[in-house]
Amino acid sequence: MPFLSLSFTNYRNLEDKAIDLLANEVFFIGENGQGKSNLLEALYISAYGSSFRTRIENEIVKNNHTDYSIRALYKQSNEKTDSINVTWKSGKKQIRKNAKIIKDRKEIINTIPCVLFSHDDLDFAIGAPERRRFFIDQSLSMYDILYVDITRKYNKILKSRNSILKNENADLQMLSVYDSELIQTGIQIVKKRNAAILQFNTIYPHLYEEITGIKNVSIKYDSSWKNKSESEINDLLISKREVDKVMHTTMSGPHRDRIKFIKDKKPFISTASTGQQRLAALLLRICQAIHYSEITNKKPVLLMDDVLLELDPDKRQKITALLPEYDQLFCTFLPGEPYERYKHSETRIYTIEEGMWNEVTSGL
Repeated sequence: MPFLSLSFTNYRNLEDKAIDLLANEVFFIGENGQGKSNLLEALYISAYGSSFRTRIENEIVKNNHTDYSIRALYKQSNEKTDSINVTWKSGKKQIRKNAKIIKDRKEIINTIPCVLFSHDDLDFAIGAPERRRFFIDQSLSMYDILYVDITRKYNKILKSRNSILKNENADLQMLSVYDSELIQTGIQIVKKRNAAILQFNTIYPHLYEEITGIKNVSIKYDSSWKNKSESEINDLLISKREVDKVMHTTMSGPHRDRIKFIKDKKPFISTASTGQQRLAALLLRICQAIHYSEITNKKPVLLMDDVLLELDPDKRQKITALLPEYDQLFCTFLPGEPYERYKHSETRIYTIEEGMWNEVTSGL
């Protein structure tokens, strides 16, 4: 099990002390607003160096304070105990792994692979196209550091190209230079996304049918460049330059690609019920965890934030049965939830109230 403990200073509403996480499963029980999600967020920050809830670091700092810190102790396999320290002080974030400063977050994102399940995942089904692109990019980044570099390079080139399009006095001849670089990196992104979606579709349709009984629900990657060659893409970019100039942005490329849910070759989400849409997103996360395990032969850490709350008992049991093998599982529950059904003899259970926790040691 990777996470051994977490300790905090001035972090959200949580008390400034350490919490013992030495267990294969850890449940956090409490009413809304007491700090359950804050604990999951701290685990996520320790794994990836950033929050899944905000990009504004000041929102993470406890009221009436100006800085915060999180320290995670973890162990991989039978290796020695390691540490991750994340601090925010004087407007700057610093991440240290075993006291060594991490200069780039990509240096830690493969250290403790966490798969997060949250209510916001519904965006992957019904939200804007960029949310689905974010999901597939996140899935690839969990195990492919090269993909992180490729997407960063693409976004840098795209930003430069868009700057020219926004500047009426810019030399438009420079677009040809940026087009060549954009095509080179963009094709790599499209290939990697395509491969990932193909692998997802060996998993996802079976998961959806298992839970809902609905067959032939799959994921489609609709690339604006499709299967075009480099020269064909170059011609496409040239043909769209006038439109790009009017819109002040690049209208073609991986940043415009769409990922869709399909049933029998027709759009699915637009006709699906709210429950079916929510399951589409929830099963996407399970698919992500299974995919990660198949690619890396490693078990992920699962962070589940009240995601079973809106499911009926039958679907809850089916969902939990479909979870892949995990290194560690963290779940949040409301006090009235039947979390006893999901615990094992060694499950660690904490009640959370006003940012303070107490371990439940008997009576369950």
